[in-house]
Amino acid sequence: MKKITPFLWFDGKAEEAMNFYTAIFKNSKNGTVTHYADGGPYPKGTVLTATFDLDGQEFIALNAGPMYQFTPAISFSINCDSNTQEEVDYYWNALTADGGEEQPCGWLKDKFGLSWQVVPPMPPKAITDKDPARAGRAMGAMMQMKKIIIADIEAALKG
Repeated sequence: MKKITPFLWFDGKAEEAMNFYTAIFKNSKNGTVTHYADGGPYPKGTVLTATFDLDGQEFIALNAGPMYQFTPAISFSINCDSNTQEEVDYYWNALTADGGEEQPCGWLKDKFGLSWQVVPPMPPKAITDKDPARAGRAMGAMMQMKKIIIADIEAALKG
């Protein structure tokens, strides 16, 4: 067990979320599903928690009702392995499917309202380029985007 595990609050969709995320991320797996017993806030047998692992990071999903919702103040960053648009598109399309929302600058909300950032290696390097003009152009281009378009940031770097 890791020292720190993200604990995500859902309104009746913990098991659905677990299945959604583990279908998207390689090297992922479903874990244990527990259920409410008698005397809980939900009927006996309703999913209480669902544990899952996304590429080595453990998560716990809790079904606890509608009183708390996700906000962009907390997000998960997907550090893409390559500078290929294909990898960015894969995560972007999978996480925005079925009601997800595109957000500015490489951020999105999935269908559960959880915020993600899809980050290939190149943009963070581009916006911190040693040449302030190049860095400024790259930042300006990125700020106009929703999904990161690598070729557009590369073009901005070149001027």
